[in-house]
Amino acid sequence: VNTGEKKTMAENPGNIMGWITDHDGKLRVATASDGVNSVLLYRETESDPFKEVLVTNFREGVDPLFFTFDNKYLYASSNLGRDKSAIVKFDIANGKEMEMMYENPDVDVSGLSYSKKRKVLTTISYVKEKREMKFLDPEVEKRYNRLKKELGEYEVVITGVNKNEDKFLVRTYSDRSLGSYYFYDLNSDKLSKIAEVSPWINEKELAVMKPVSYTSRDGLTINGYLTLPVGVEPKNLPVVMNVHGGPWARDNWGYNPEVQFLANRGFAVLQVNFRGSTGYGRKFWEASFREWGKKMQDDVSDGVKWLVSQGIADPKKVGI
Repeated sequence: VNTGEKKTMAENPGNIMGWITDHDGKLRVATASDGVNSVLLYRETESDPFKEVLVTNFREGVDPLFFTFDNKYLYASSNLGRDKSAIVKFDIANGKEMEMMYENPDVDVSGLSYSKKRKVLTTISYVKEKREMKFLDPEVEKRYNRLKKELGEYEVVITGVNKNEDKFLVRTYSDRSLGSYYFYDLNSDKLSKIAEVSPWINEKELAVMKPVSYTSRDGLTINGYLTLPVGVEPKNLPVVMNVHGGPWARDNWGYNPEVQFLANRGFAVLQVNFRGSTGYGRKFWEASFREWGKKMQDDVSDGVKWLVSQGIADPKKVGI
């Protein structure tokens, strides 16, 4: 980045989906796919050829995150032999899980962070109704609580950090705001606002996005988000079912301009994570197989029935 010099480390033969270096910048892991099966490739040194260490079908997978600090093993998110993806320590040379470090009974877990300076694991993150974190490091937990104390009504995310890990770029957001950027100096304990992302939006006029859940006709728990228009009694309202694409994706809590526009015009808006939505484990995902436009659609319709049963929806005024 200083000189602009470029050096080829590897060339993609056409099937590589991702590369991973160790902490010394040596390229030692790659993931490949033929469109159905995934292959984990590994080499001990950069002068060795890559070799296959694990082949998985499309239902299972090991997602490498980064090397352990001794550059021997990997931390990964894996659902091998389990329903929900969990954070594991992985013996990359032999293609085997060594240790399951954290799993959540409700959702897949794929987020793991670390301190480059101190070489310690810091947080595990995952999304239930909202983003949640398990702290592995007291320093990071203390810093997060300090920022949360001042910015508490918003979600708080570190988006940048210097090499010495004492100066941070902080971003806030919520369901009614795209938030602001802040600069935090750890040494002076000073938090300074840099800029609002969308200062023209008056969040006090916007609607709350509330996490909800209901049971499908065949007994699955369907999670979603309900946004009701501001200042209107939540009874017999016109409703828009705002359905996410993918369909192997999911809706998350946060600012959604489409949802806010509709709520501002008097509509209740329901977003549902129907079967097949990602993040809820293999079983829930696989329940969508051969059910596109069938049971997946029933999950959406069951959301309408739930809203009607709650007295929120006018059954004659529901759109999708």
